[in-house]
This record gives sequence, C-alpha cells and structure tokens, in this order.
Amino acid sequence: MQDELAQLMAALRDSRDFETAAAATLRRMLAVADAAVAASRYAGRARVLRGIVHLRPGEAYRRLAALDVGAREVTDAGVEMPFFTSATAWRAVVEHRCAVSIDVNIGTVQPHAPDAPVTGDPGLAGFHSNESKQRFLGRHATHVCVLPLRTPAGMEGMISLEADCLAAMGQEFVWRDAGDLLQLLTDIAAPYLTALPQRPVATPEVDEFLPVVGRSMAELLPILRTFALQDETILVSGATGAGKSRLARWCHERSGRRGKPFETLDLVTVPEDLQMAELFGWKKGAFTGAVRDAPGVVARSDGGTLFIDEIDKLSLKAQAGLLHLLESRSYRPLGEGTGEKLADVRFIIGTNADLHAQVRAGRFREDLYYRVNVLPVRMPPLQDRQDEIPLWARYMVNRRHRERMPEGSARLAQEAEVLLTTSSWPGNLRQLDNIVRRAYTLAMVEHAAGTGDLVLHEKHVARALDYEQSPSSGRPLPEALRAAAQAFVGEARRRSTPLDLDYADGFRGLVLGTAIRQMGRDEAFRMLGRESLVKNRNHHKALKRELEKVDGLYKALGEEGSPFSDLLENEDAD
Repeated sequence: MQDELAQLMAALRDSRDFETAAAATLRRMLAVADAAVAASRYAGRARVLRGIVHLRPGEAYRRLAALDVGAREVTDAGVEMPFFTSATAWRAVVEHRCAVSIDVNIGTVQPHAPDAPVTGDPGLAGFHSNESKQRFLGRHATHVCVLPLRTPAGMEGMISLEADCLAAMGQEFVWRDAGDLLQLLTDIAAPYLTALPQRPVATPEVDEFLPVVGRSMAELLPILRTFALQDETILVSGATGAGKSRLARWCHERSGRRGKPFETLDLVTVPEDLQMAELFGWKKGAFTGAVRDAPGVVARSDGGTLFIDEIDKLSLKAQAGLLHLLESRSYRPLGEGTGEKLADVRFIIGTNADLHAQVRAGRFREDLYYRVNVLPVRMPPLQDRQDEIPLWARYMVNRRHRERMPEGSARLAQEAEVLLTTSSWPGNLRQLDNIVRRAYTLAMVEHAAGTGDLVLHEKHVARALDYEQSPSSGRPLPEALRAAAQAFVGEARRRSTPLDLDYADGFRGLVLGTAIRQMGRDEAFRMLGRESLVKNRNHHKALKRELEKVDGLYKALGEEGSPFSDLLENEDAD
C-alpha cells in the first residue's frame, strides 16, 4: 500500500493540470481494483474497464475525464460513450459521504457505510431509469464503485470505477474489499483534482445561438456538447439574465431533436392557478374561461425540447404533475376524462434559486429535485466572464444596427469597451443589452446626418450607465423618484421634438412589471393593493393596459420594446 501512495503523491506533485492529475489518480486506482479482482473468486471471470473523475462542485458538472485500462491519457466526456453515472448513486454518496457499489443488472445501489440501506426504489431518480441502465450496459459495465471526492470545502464530485463481471450479478463484488485503499487514494488526489486548472481548450466555434464564448464558457462546452446529445434532463442554474435560455436553445440545436419544436415556459409569467393548464393544456369547459380546447406547452413541444425556466416558482401541486410526467412520460390535459397522452419531450430546466435549500425549506419536492438534477450545469454570471463583455457588447451593437439600419456599420470605441468591461453587471447579459441599446440610441441622436460609421463613444456608454440605478444602492425612494423625473426632463430637453408628458404614465407599468418579475403576477397585484382585481379576474386587462404604456414609453425613447415585452405577449396570447 505504501508504494501506491508514494507513487500517486509523486505523480500529483508533478501534475500541472487537471487532466494529468486525473490520469495519475485513475491509473493507480485501476491497478488496485485489478489486484483485488485477481485475488478474488472472480479471477479470470471479471475485468476492470475504466475509471472516471466527475468534478461537480456545488452539485454542477464542471469537468469529466475517463481513463480506460491500458490507456495513457484521459478522454473527455465522450459523445458516443457518455461517461455519466447514476443520479441515485450521487445522491447516496452525498447523503452517506461514503463509497457506494452499483449492481447494474439488478438495479441496486449499496452504500459502504455500516447499516446503510440498499437503494432499489423505482421512485428514485437516476439509476432505475432505463436510460441509466442502458448507458452502463452500453459500455459493458455490470458493476460500478462510486467514491466521494471530499475536500474541506465539501463534496466536490466523485470518482467511479467500472467493471464487467456477469458472474457477480446479485453477489458481492470486490469493491468493498478494496474500498478503504481506493477511498484513501481518492482523498489524497482530491485537493489536486479540484484545484489544478484545466488544459487550454481550442477556441470553440460560435454560432447564432451562442455567438460569444469566453474562457470559462469554453471550458464548459465539451461537457455541454455531450449533455446536449442525451435525452435526459439538463438542469441549468445561474443568475437571472446570465443566458440560461440561450444555452438551452444551444443544447436543443445540437441534439438529436434539432429541427423539432423548441418551447419555453417562463414560470415567472404564469400565475400558480394556471400552471397546470399551461403545462398540460385543457379541454373546453375544464374551468371558467376555457371556451375551447387548448394544447399545453408539453403538447406543443412534442418531438422536441421544452425549457422550463424559474422552476422554483412551480407550485407544489404543479410539481406533483411534473414529477408524474418525468417518471411516466405521460400526462392528462385538464378536463380530460380518461386516458393519458404520451410525451415525447426532452426537458431542460432553468433556475436562479438554490433548489436544495428550497427542498430543505419544504418549498420544493425532494423527489422532483432528484428527477431534474440529472445533468446539472451552472451558468457563470457575466461578472465571472469579463473577457466576454466587450465581445457581447460588439455583438449587441451590430444586432441593434441591423435592426435599425440595413446599410452602414456601427462599432464601439475602445474606451467605451473599457468602461463596459470595468462596470458591474448584476443584471448580467440582459442588463448589458439594455445599456448597449440605450447608448446606441444616444449615439444615433448625435449621428443625425447619417454619414459614415456610427461610433458609440465612452460618453454615450457613460450616459447610458447613468440612467441605470442599482437596486442595491440604497437610495431612498423619494430621491430615486426625483432622479427619474430629472432623467425624463433631461431627455425631453435633449430632443428636437417634445417628449409627451403622457409617456410618464408608463412608470406604473414599470413598477408592476418589476414586481411581477420578482414574485409572480398574482402576488404582485396583491402587494400593490390591487387584490380585488385578482379576485374578480380583471387583473389580466389591467396588466395589459399598464404594459402597453411601458411599451409606448420605450418606443418613444428609441427602443424596440420594453423590458416586459414577454409579459405583454403573454397577455395578448391570453
């Protein structure tokens, strides 16, 4: 044992990147597993296949590296043979903080901790799904050992070892016999695997769905490309406005469902009492106002992909319906008498909340959490992707110019890009787009002649940023209102034509739209003293009226639409 430990320590000290450390670790662990097989009753009837490092800090996948027995270098996630393990195994590793053994053919997950129960509940996510079983057997793995990758900071991932031994089906394999040494090797390697940088990746190709890819996103793309090709659920977490919906569409376009429907359901815009109807559709007469049959978003996504954003806003009742859909791949529209419809849909889930904390607080079902947390990834905030800021800004300027001017070109001055890069972006890409649109409009005002390139200078960006009032600034409301009035008057004075005072009525809609973004439609009306409109079901018309005023205000300011255009479209659809 001392030799294995000394060899591993020497190799880890010489490692300069994650891939080298992963190869060194897996090579020693596979050798230990091979020795255990040779000394067991399965000698000659079993073969160790490979080891895989799953780096998933904060429960989101970051890196995945596999080493086949006899190979010199690790491979990445793989497309033809995706190296994922069982969600149930990950759950058991996290709960028991110990290794687990998987018997693939009979579908059991056995934690190595004393007196720990064997997991074989079909209601649990992951291993008991047919996709997980077929994935293991597709790479000839009948027995798997999963070891926690533990650091002082917490659980940072796992290492899985795979073997082929039909003779051990339903029997104890060698994992427990070698378990202590395998875990010791894992613990020694953990600080290196979690701290060493990834090898530089080739600059990925960009496209219309992901037109900008910086360093941190480039490191994620290999695993995302593999996730995209699977049919299991992807959970994309990240701050509001970071680009989760764009990433979901990118995954759809790289999946086997490309060319089929891609639908988005943003739960922030859907009242709780209509969530089941929006998901599953309804039959005529199912509820007051259901004057005709209507397909839900699941039916509209048939054959394609459904992106459900802000999943934490789903009511407990609707959570039960979604859980049934994910488990059985079937659903029943509201008002349907008997029978269920089959759902041929791939799900991508988005959230900016800590779903595990929501589970502990009783606001999110634990069984649903493990159903959606199959292939988890985290979208970094824009502040952690600073190299992308000038690239996104250029893309947004060019997009805006194509919308407004079919000829000519527009660009950002270098000092303007520097100002954008050094600014804070709590609103992420959505906030950056608003600033770029505003700066573009200001530059257009000075470019009335329309000759030559349109250049957005530092002064245009600075003025656009001045309009932005951070919610965290702590400015008292009366002061903020005076500042808004001064900005309105300042804009009117800069114009050659009047800015009608009636446009100021759009402020009501801005308040209402902001409240809806934060807490949902019905709760926003109640908080703002309009509960009677909700009770009488008149709040839809009131919301549409106020949002139309916001839309008019933004168009008068040279914008294509308001920040709440999606809410207005939903009201029009209703």
